[in-house]
Amino acid sequence: MNEEIQFILDSTKEAMDAAIKHLEKQLVNIRAGKASPAMLGGVMVNYYGSQTPLNQVANVNTPDGRTITVQPWEKNMLQEIEKGIQIANLGFNPMNNGETIIINVPPLTEERRRDLAKQAKMEAEDAKIGVRSARKDANSDIKKLTDVSEDLQKNAEVDVQHLTDKYVKRIDDILEIKEKEIMTV
Repeated sequence: MNEEIQFILDSTKEAMDAAIKHLEKQLVNIRAGKASPAMLGGVMVNYYGSQTPLNQVANVNTPDGRTITVQPWEKNMLQEIEKGIQIANLGFNPMNNGETIIINVPPLTEERRRDLAKQAKMEAEDAKIGVRSARKDANSDIKKLTDVSEDLQKNAEVDVQHLTDKYVKRIDDILEIKEKEIMTV
C-alpha cells in the first residue's frame, strides 16, 4: 500500500481513538448512582486568586457508596471549596463540619436516570460526529492524492469506511454499557 495512504489511515485512526477517549472521559462525569471522587473532577476552586482543580487543594474520598468527603489541605480553604462545589452546579449540597466537607449523594430518581441516559446518548452522538468528521477529512485527503491510482484511492476509501464502522460500533457498545449502569437501581 502507498505510504501516503497508510499515513492518512493512521492519522484517521488516531483521530477516531481521540473521539473514543473523549467519550469515555465525558461518561465518567455522568454519575450512575454510586458516589465517586470523579464526580467532583470538574470542580474548580479559587486558590489564592487562581482557579485550581479541587484535587490539587484537597483529598477527595468516598467512605461509602452514598457519601463523598473532601478534606482540604488548608483549613482556610473550606469555604472556597464549598463555593466551588456549588458553582459547579452538580446538584450536590455540601455540608461543612469545620474540618471536612461532606456530600451526601442522593439516590437517583427514575426521571433523573432517564435524563442521565439522554445525556450519555448526546455524548455518544458527539463522539460519532468526531468519528465521521475524521472519515470526511481522510476521504478528502485521499481524493487530493495525485500520484495514486483510482483503484488505490477507492480501496483506501473502503478502508476508511471500515474503520468508521468499527469505531461507531465501539461507541454504541460503550453507550450500551453506560446506559445499563445508569438505569440499574
